[in-house]
Amino acid sequence: MTAHLKLDKPQSDRLGDMAQGVIGRETPRREGPLKVTGRAPYAAEVGDGTEAVGVFARATIAKGKVTKIGLDAVRALPGVCAVITDERLLRNPAQGTANTAPVQGGRDVAYFGQPIALVVAETYEQARHAAHGLEIAYDAAEDAAVTPEDAEPESLESKQIDIGDLDTAMSHAAHSMDATYTTPSQNSAAMEPHASIAVWKGDELTLHGSYQMLKFNRNELADSLGVDPEKVQIKSPYVGGGFGSKLGIAPEAVGAALAAKELGRAVRVVLTRPQVFEATMRRSETRQRVRLAADADGKLTGIGHSAWVSNLVGEAFSEPVAQATHFTYGGANRSYRHLIHRVNRTCAGSMRAPGEAVGMLALENAMDELAHAAGVDPVELRLKNIPDRHPEDDKPYSSRRFADCLTEGARAFGWHKRNPTPGQTRDGEWLIGLGMASAARGNILSESHARVTLHSDGTATVETDMTDIGTGTYTILGQITAEMLGLPLDRVNVALGDTAFPPASGSGGSWGAGSSGSAVFVACQNIRAALAEKLGMEEDQLTLTEGSVIRNNTREPLSAVLDDDLTVEGHIEPGDTSEEVQQAAFGAHFAEVAVSAVTGETRVRRMLGCFAAGRILNEQTARSQCHGGMIFGIGAALTEELVHDPRDGHIVNHNLAEYHVPVNLDIPQLEVMFLEERDAHANPLQSKGIGELGISGAGAAVTNAIFNATGVRVRDYPATLDKVLPGLPDI
Repeated sequence: MTAHLKLDKPQSDRLGDMAQGVIGRETPRREGPLKVTGRAPYAAEVGDGTEAVGVFARATIAKGKVTKIGLDAVRALPGVCAVITDERLLRNPAQGTANTAPVQGGRDVAYFGQPIALVVAETYEQARHAAHGLEIAYDAAEDAAVTPEDAEPESLESKQIDIGDLDTAMSHAAHSMDATYTTPSQNSAAMEPHASIAVWKGDELTLHGSYQMLKFNRNELADSLGVDPEKVQIKSPYVGGGFGSKLGIAPEAVGAALAAKELGRAVRVVLTRPQVFEATMRRSETRQRVRLAADADGKLTGIGHSAWVSNLVGEAFSEPVAQATHFTYGGANRSYRHLIHRVNRTCAGSMRAPGEAVGMLALENAMDELAHAAGVDPVELRLKNIPDRHPEDDKPYSSRRFADCLTEGARAFGWHKRNPTPGQTRDGEWLIGLGMASAARGNILSESHARVTLHSDGTATVETDMTDIGTGTYTILGQITAEMLGLPLDRVNVALGDTAFPPASGSGGSWGAGSSGSAVFVACQNIRAALAEKLGMEEDQLTLTEGSVIRNNTREPLSAVLDDDLTVEGHIEPGDTSEEVQQAAFGAHFAEVAVSAVTGETRVRRMLGCFAAGRILNEQTARSQCHGGMIFGIGAALTEELVHDPRDGHIVNHNLAEYHVPVNLDIPQLEVMFLEERDAHANPLQSKGIGELGISGAGAAVTNAIFNATGVRVRDYPATLDKVLPGLPDI
C-alpha cells in the first residue's frame, strides 16, 4: 500500500496528539554504542580483506592536456593488477542532484590534483608506490587561471536584482555602511575520508560508499558508467560526516567500479586526506560588498549585497552568498550583484549552509558596523529591522520567532553587561569583548519515501535509503514511528542507507529529518487508519501507547489485534506551501572573546545560541547539531583557510595538520537554547531544518566580539592574530 501527501495546505499537529511521549525527548543516538566501540562498519571496512586496492595518480599542472601515460613500466611492478585510464573516470565530483551529469575525465586537465589514472594492486603500499611512479606527460596551457584575479568575472543575470534606488538611499541616509569582506576557500574536512568498495555480479554493481543522497548518487554513478540505474545498488548505512562533500559521487566511486569490472573482483579505493582536499568539493572563496542605508533611528532604508565567487568552467553551482539577505531584514531599496570567476582550482560546491555560512559573516559584520556608527545597540538595531513580510516578494512568513531569539538570547547571555565602547574591559593582558549576530536559514521540504511495517508481534520496521551522516537519523525516524504507533523505541528497527529501500530525500540542505521523517509520518498515519478500520473506529479515536491499543476504556496488546503485518510506503512531496510563504528557521548568536594585547591571539570564552526551528524532534541530537554549527562558525572566524599556491593552484595545506579546524582547546562551553515553535506550513511534523542554522552567523558574532574587545575590525576572514595585532592599543 502506498500513501501520498502533497503539501498544498498547512498541516494540523497530529503528531502532538499522540500518547507515547518520545518525540522531542532527549534521546541518545541508537547507533551510538556501535560507533564508539568500532562496530559500525563504514564504507572502507565492509570487505573481507581480499579486495584489490586502487590509488589515483593525479595531475601536476593546473590546465592542459595529457599527452602520454607510461603504463608499461608501472604494469610490470610487483602486485600491480591494472592501470585504469578510462575516460569515464570523474574529472569533477558530482553535485548531488539528479539533473546534473558528473563531469568526466578524458585527457583534459582542469586543476592541479585532478585524477588522471587509477593504479590497482594487491596491497595499498604497492598501489601507492606504482601510482607515484606513473609517468604522465602534459601539454600545459599558458592561460591557466589559478586565482580569481586571473579570470574576468561572469555576471549571472538571474541574480542581478534592483528594487528601488539604493544609490539614492545611500546618499540620503542618516547613517550608512559600505564595506567589503572576504572569506577564503574552505574544506568540509569530514572525519571519514571518501571511500568505496565495488563488486560486480554479472552486469549488476554493488557499491559500498560514503554518500549522503543515495537516490541521486545511484543515478550519477550509473550515468558515469553508462549503465541502467536499476543495475546499481549503493549501500551507505554509516557515514562519518559529510557537510556537503559527499552529496554527489566522487572519483573513487567511479574508479572502484571501473576497476572491479575490468578485473572481475572487488576493488577498494579510499582517498588519502590530501586527496580528499584536492579532489572533492571545496567552498568557494568570496569577496562581498555590503551596503546599508538607515534613517536617524537606525531603520534600514536600503540594503545591497554584491558577491564575487569562483568555480571551474562548466560547473553550474555558484555559492548563493546573498541567500539570507533577501529575507532577514527590511529596507525598501535593494540591490544584488553576483559574479563568478572561472578558475583552475578544485571544484566548488555545497558545503555546510551554502550561502548563509559565508554570506551572513559579511551581512552580520556590516550590521554591527552600522549599529556602532549609529550609536544603536546591535540587538536593538536588528529588532528595528525585522520586516512584517518578505521585503521583496511580500510573502508572509510561515512562522518566525526571530525577535524572541534576539531578546531571549540576549537576556540569557547577559548582554546588558556589555560596554558598547570598544577596548574598555580588561583581564590582565586580555581585552574582553562581547559580540552577537543573527542566524537565518531557509527551510526546504524535499520529496521522500519510506516504508513502515507494523508487525503482528507488535514491533515495527522502517526502511528508506535515507542516510545518517552523524545527525541522528536512526534515532529520529525511530522516535516518529514509536510515537505514531504507540511503541517503546526499542521495539522499532530502522534500516537506512541502501538503494534497495524506498528513495528518501537524502541528507543535505537541512531537509533530511523533516522530509524523510514526514514520509515515515505519512506511512504511520495510514497504518493507524488501517488499524482503526479493522477495529471499527475512527483513526482520531485510536490511542496507541506502550505497545497497546486503548479503546472503550480497555487496554490490550497490539499483537492481540494484529493477524498480519501492516505495511505502507509513505510518500511526501512539496506543494503550494513551499511557494505561498517564506519558510525559514531563525536564531541569534552571542559570544564573549578574550584577545591578548601582547600577541593578538583570540580565545572564545563562552558562546550561546538561541534558536527557533519549529518542533524539535530530539532535543539532544538537535543540540548536538547546533554545537557542531557553532564550532564550524568559530573555525570560520579564527582558523580555517584553504590556501592555494598562486603559481599552479595546488592546495598548500591539504591535511589536518595545516588546515586548522578547531580542536577541543579552541572551544569553550557552548550553550544552546530552543524556543517552542510549530510551523504548519513546513511539513506534517511542523519541524524545520536545524543542521545548518547553527553555523549561519556564528562566526560574525566572534569577529564582532573582537571589535568590542579591541576596536579592530577584521573584514578579511579568518581573524588570525596577524590581522588583529597591528590595530591593538598600546599596552
